[in-house]
Amino acid sequence: MPETGRPAARARSQAGGGPARIDLLPPPPGAGRDDHLHVGVYRQGTALVRRRGVDTPLEPGDLLISSAPQPSNLLHAVSSTFLWFRVPRFYLAPARGELAHLGGLRAPGSTGIGSLASRFLLELATWERASGLPHHQLPAFRHRLAHNAADLLSLLITDLLEKETAPHPATRAELLSRIRRHIDANLMDPGLSPERVARAHHISVRYLHRLFQKEGVTVGQWVRRRRLEECRRELARTPIRTSTVAAVAHRWGFISAAHFSRVFRDAFGISPSQWQTHASRPGPQDLMP
Repeated sequence: MPETGRPAARARSQAGGGPARIDLLPPPPGAGRDDHLHVGVYRQGTALVRRRGVDTPLEPGDLLISSAPQPSNLLHAVSSTFLWFRVPRFYLAPARGELAHLGGLRAPGSTGIGSLASRFLLELATWERASGLPHHQLPAFRHRLAHNAADLLSLLITDLLEKETAPHPATRAELLSRIRRHIDANLMDPGLSPERVARAHHISVRYLHRLFQKEGVTVGQWVRRRRLEECRRELARTPIRTSTVAAVAHRWGFISAAHFSRVFRDAFGISPSQWQTHASRPGPQDLMP
């Protein structure tokens, strides 16, 4: 590890033994010694990453992300070269539990978020090398750049973890079906939210949104649509003297009666009170949203 005051730019290392690290950001107070993630930018040489029995050659610019300083699935020649960064998990968006046992995730450095993160980290290291300043003497804007790098890494790691845990297309439809049943069973709960739905199904909120995006609707839009449908059905069965529009709206998770009336009219072209009046009358109806 680099000593205090050592120029961070000197942290380029051989993969063969005891690589130095660039500390991207200082650890927060109380952080444990092992509460870091290690991010390597592959530079040159010969290296493979073994994942689920498959060996994948690393290309220059590829990123290797691991909770261990030396990923056990990294197979390399002594001459292979990495630029290693050490990042406190505190600054990364995914839950710390998800980051505690990462075993050498590879991100291509030629496309997508991986390309942005790889180039950003390399440029940051190049700038530090040119400055020649010890890490603790670097200007304040360097730390802002480091936070930007951590944000990029957060996006990248979240994407990699979702791909690792994403269900097979054959099971995706069943997962979506289970989620919809869960939503239906909890429509009356005003606290129903994407975060709670995702947590109940052990998936990330981002992946939940992606599932619904393929259906052309957001999670919030789906919940509101189902609530409106249930309110419309109940209002048609409930005479005004039995239950008010506001009571029905609150029962199905709408907090504001005014908001409910507005979205009901937007959806069905008629106010909920008009619908209740006409739909609850016996005989043929003229107004059917």
